[in-house]
This record gives sequence, structure tokens and C-alpha cells, in this order.
Amino acid sequence: MKYMLLIHAGAVDENGAAAECTVEDWMSYDKAVRDAGIHVSGESLADLVTATTVRVGPSGERTVTDGPFAETREVLGGFYVIDVPDLDVALDWAARCPGSWGSGAVVVRPVADFGA
Repeated sequence: MKYMLLIHAGAVDENGAAAECTVEDWMSYDKAVRDAGIHVSGESLADLVTATTVRVGPSGERTVTDGPFAETREVLGGFYVIDVPDLDVALDWAARCPGSWGSGAVVVRPVADFGA
């Protein structure tokens, strides 16, 4: 079953990177996911200042604004999609993810399969 791991950074350093882990931590985790044969896809997102938000009102008018303007200090930093047998295994991989350390969090969601 496929699960998406949404990686939220709670604290970031001056370069926008997660404060509680290093690039080497991420490289090690990425290698482990790939070596385990469960990697489907994954990306790190560009800096938050590059975000654009689109909203469409009830009459169809489109509003485009710079930034996400979320009422939170957490930043969605990236994601992995993994293919594992069940939720327990997905949770184990989420706990190993450097993004879950310290002030970070990893949200685990099953990927919907509309063809089933």
C-alpha cells in the first residue's frame, strides 16, 4: 500500500533547513528508503518565499497571492511516497525520518487508490 509522508519542519535555520538534522541525516534516510525498495517518489520543496496561493471564490473569481500565509510556524518541507505492506510499517519509516525529530513532524496518509 502506498503512503505519503508529509514532512513538516517546526524550526528552521537561517537557510530554511530543518534545525534538528543535517544534510547527512537526510542523505542517509533517503538511501535507506531507496535501499529498502519502498521508494515511489519524493521531493524537497523550494523555499517558502517562492510559494503562491490560489483561491477561487463562489462566483468563480480567482485570487492569487504570494506565499501560503498559514497561521502556523510549521513549514511543509517535502514529501516521500513509499510502498509498504501496512500502516505500522509506514509509521516506522516516518519515525526514522529526520523530519520527525525535535520540533518537526511527519504526517502519514494513505494514497487513495480509485482503481481498486
